[in-house]
Parts: sequence; C-alpha cells; structure tokens
Amino acid sequence: MMIRLWGSVALAAAAALCGTALARGQSTNTGDLGVGKLLVSSRGLGDPTFAESVVLLIQYDRHGTVGLTINRPTQASISRVLKDVNTAKRGADPIYIGGPVELDGVLALLRSPKKPDEATSVVGDVYLVSSKPSLEKALAASSGTGDLRVYVGYCGWDAGQLENEVRLGGWWIFEANANLVFDPHPDSVWSRLVARTEQQIAQTKPPGAGSPPRFRSIIPGGSRLRDDAPANPWLAPGL
Repeated sequence: MMIRLWGSVALAAAAALCGTALARGQSTNTGDLGVGKLLVSSRGLGDPTFAESVVLLIQYDRHGTVGLTINRPTQASISRVLKDVNTAKRGADPIYIGGPVELDGVLALLRSPKKPDEATSVVGDVYLVSSKPSLEKALAASSGTGDLRVYVGYCGWDAGQLENEVRLGGWWIFEANANLVFDPHPDSVWSRLVARTEQQIAQTKPPGAGSPPRFRSIIPGGSRLRDDAPANPWLAPGL
C-alpha cells in the first residue's frame, strides 16, 4: 500500500474509545469501485469488524484498496490522544477509528476550497492529510467541526479481495460527497444509507416479492486488528 501514516496510537486507547445530503444511488457493480467512493456494509455482514460500517475509499489500485471508516467517533479527544501535536483550537474534537489496520497510525480528512500543500485529493473538496506538519497546519486553520476529522487506523484489502466481498453481497457502493463525509451525525450515517437502499429496492421489486435480502455470507480474509503496535512517543501517558 502507498498510503503513508504517521504517529502511533495504542490499541487499548482506540478500543476504549440527518440533516445533510446523502450519497447518490447504490451499486453492487465492482466496476464502480474507486477513490472517493463509499462502501456501506450490508445487514448481516459476516465479518463483525465491519458491521454497520461506512468506509470512504482513499486508495484503489492494482496493489489493493485503502479506506477510512467515517462513522466511528470515539469519546477520546484529539488533544488527549495525540501527544506533542499542536492541536490548536480543535483539540477537543473526537478521534475517529478509521479501521482495524495499524491503529498506531494517524490520517486526517480535510474539507478545503483549494488543495492544501502535501494533501491528496479524495473527492470534491475533500483531501487526505498524512503528515504531522500538514495536520498541525490544518488544525490551526480549521474553522469548525465540519471541515476536519482525524482518524487512527484504516481499512485495507489486498488486490481483488474487496471485489470478492462486493460480489458476495457484503457491501453497497455509493457516490461520496463532502457533506456526507463530514456529516454532523456520523453515528446514524449507516442506518440512513441502508434504509435508503432498502427503500429503493422495495420500490423496484416485482409484486409479491419478499423483503430486501439480508446477506449472511462469511467474508473471508478480512482485515485483522494489530496487536504489535510499537510504543508511542506522541501519546499522553496511559494511552
């Protein structure tokens, strides 16, 4: 994978831890996968790690896929988790769990009218920040909770693995937008998107057909939590 993470966050700390526009449409066509797309886990997904998850894809190429779970805020603040980082006026904002892989790493999503230095475009005016200096600059310039979120860990799939999970019925694919990525009510994003999907299925199903399918496939080879995170020089003591 080419995504570069910085920092180190202890696993124990991570474990402790509608009003905006929704994404357009939904698909189960693997050809629709790509950077800037959303993965919405189906009901009954066999992998409990990704149950009720909404994942924004930030890398998609022949090497594999990387995404950030956007609907997992924690009770821990940025200033509490990130030691020796100038958190400026946004230190009280919550840290998000970006995924089960490398919970010792830090990434951020920034909403900006123009591309910040060293940031990578994801979708529209949403950019990926992956270095400490860039994050500190973004924290200092940020104007509100709707334009910056910080994540520990990420979701990762080897080449072909995600496509197989989509074919097995584990994920819906949506178009992303900045309002959804920075939704003020992230805890309900999954339920709203799934409800919309099921409503659209119900409107198009033949008369007399049953309820929308609840997939029960066991997704093989899912991402695993790391338990070998190194000691973190940036974290507050005890995290």
